[in-house]
Amino acid sequence: MISREAADQLLSVAEGSYLIRESQRQLGTYTLALRFGSQTRNFRLYYDGKHFVGEKRFESIHDLVTDGLITLYIETKAAEYIAKMTINPIYEHIGYTTLNREPAYKKHMPALKDTHDWKESTGEDGVSEKRLTSLVRRATLKENEQIPKYEKVHNFKVHTFRGPHWCEYCANFMWGLIAQGVKCADCGLNVHKQCSKMVPNDCKPDLKHVKKVYSCDLTTLVKAHITKRPMVVDMCIREIESRGLNSEGLYRVSGFSDLIEDVKMAFDRDGEKADISVNMYEDINIITGALKLYFRDLPIPLITYDAYPKFIESAKTLDPDEQLETLHEALKLLPPAHCETLRYLMAHLKRVTLHEKENLMNAENLGIVFGPTLMRSPELDAMAALNDIRYQRLVVEMLIKNEDILF
Repeated sequence: MISREAADQLLSVAEGSYLIRESQRQLGTYTLALRFGSQTRNFRLYYDGKHFVGEKRFESIHDLVTDGLITLYIETKAAEYIAKMTINPIYEHIGYTTLNREPAYKKHMPALKDTHDWKESTGEDGVSEKRLTSLVRRATLKENEQIPKYEKVHNFKVHTFRGPHWCEYCANFMWGLIAQGVKCADCGLNVHKQCSKMVPNDCKPDLKHVKKVYSCDLTTLVKAHITKRPMVVDMCIREIESRGLNSEGLYRVSGFSDLIEDVKMAFDRDGEKADISVNMYEDINIITGALKLYFRDLPIPLITYDAYPKFIESAKTLDPDEQLETLHEALKLLPPAHCETLRYLMAHLKRVTLHEKENLMNAENLGIVFGPTLMRSPELDAMAALNDIRYQRLVVEMLIKNEDILF
């Protein structure tokens, strides 16, 4: 326990020397005094099992000081350069520097033009004719050739790199002992923390980073597996439509929970090779249960938190025309992969209602089942969330009934 002045005198002998002193005014609080740039700098020191003065946690004070000296040195000597690092990034003309290899599947795929690029052309007889309507074009293309380019933000996490490492955005060195930068948990992109704010939303998830199917962000999953929609949704719906549309209480009747967990584990383990056929699961309610569980497990619901208020607003609107208009506006707020999955699901549920005489499931009944499954209130207040349940049911009911108009 010494004064600031006494600490300054002790440390003036050498650059990089340091000591820890207890506060004379606040007992039990500590200050790290560090000599750098011919002056003593004081930092409030904390401990929660590891030592820290800022965000980074260290096993020893020695490591904390070493990292601090590296950071202080670089930020002092290269402050002007650091400020300019992101101005001319290599990322703009190279993209991923370590992940820029074209996947093999792309080399063998035919080049496809966007439907919006198809313009009217003049035939041999001089009569203007449409090339191909989107409907005909859709019918002539195989499903796997229609994979859209979904935009996805990077999932950056603070990361400690072993050995020298360079930022893939600005191509500059990452300094420090630990937590030198951030790494995308989905695609492995390594960048400085300040550079992470500049990287475009072009994350290309890699299967070696995306280990599971359930509880995985929807856009991440479809980009990692190079599909239009999550394979769980496609496979379960195909199975249900091939053998279960007439099943009484479809989606309302619960399957055996242990077997639903089995299906979940099969998808997590085998992906699109998972066997959910009648030979494995005779009860169709196991498959419907697995599909509902997939939607419940999504970290961001199919109808996202951002779009949620607009969907609820549509359910509260009394005028039918205005209701549809609001619902249409709400759909525009969904990320493309979410909107496509919702469209596919609603088309399926519409087909379920066509067998209402056999399965006893109309749009209202399906709304009761799928409302809370596809939507979760961003409100933390339990009562407010509870009040929304009836509107959630109405939203799904309206989506099913007006599926052909809305999508």
